[in-house]
Amino acid sequence: MSDGRALNSSILREYDIRGVVGDTLNVADVEAIGRAFGTLVRERTASRAKVAVGYDGRLSSPDLSTSLCNGLVSSGVDIVNVGVGPTPMLYFATYRLEADAGMMITGSHNPPEFNGIKVMLQGKSFFGDAIQDLGKRVAEGTFVPGAGDVEEIDITEDYLSRLLECLQSTRLDLKVAWDPGNGASGDIVRQ
Repeated sequence: MSDGRALNSSILREYDIRGVVGDTLNVADVEAIGRAFGTLVRERTASRAKVAVGYDGRLSSPDLSTSLCNGLVSSGVDIVNVGVGPTPMLYFATYRLEADAGMMITGSHNPPEFNGIKVMLQGKSFFGDAIQDLGKRVAEGTFVPGAGDVEEIDITEDYLSRLLECLQSTRLDLKVAWDPGNGASGDIVRQ
C-alpha cells in the first residue's frame, strides 16, 4: 500500500508551493511534502542530511512548520529549526549552519488565507520542474523511512551581525527606512 497523497495541482507553482490553507493546502499535505523532500535530500547527500526550517508570522505557519518537520524527521532528516523570521534569515541560516537544504513556511506577499513553502537545495533555488517532480514523489508515496533529530537554534544574533556588516562601509549620513510588511521581520527590525 502506498503512502502517496494527491496534492492539488494548483499549489505546485513555478517558484514555490502555495495554496489556501484548509482548502488547497493542509497540514497532511505539508507533512507528505516533508517526507518526499526528506527522501530527495537523503538521495542527494552523502552524509546525514540536515535541513534548516523557518516560518513567517502567519497564524497558520506554526502548525504547517510542525507538520513539515514531522515529515522531514520521519524520512531520517535532521532539522535545524530557526523559528519565526523573514525568508532571507532562513536562507542565511542554511549557509551559516551548513545545512543541505532550507525550507521556509511562508505565504510571502499573498493574503492571510494563503501559505506555502519556499525551498532551496544544496545552496540553489528549488523551482520549476523540481517542484513538479516533488509533487509526483508525494503522489507516488515512495518515501524512505528514518528517524531524524530536531534542534532549535536562534540564529537572530548572527543574522543581525551579518546585516550590520553591510553597513560598515557606507557613508555616515545614510538614512534607512524599514517596513516589516508581514510582521515576521518585526523583531529583527526592532533589534
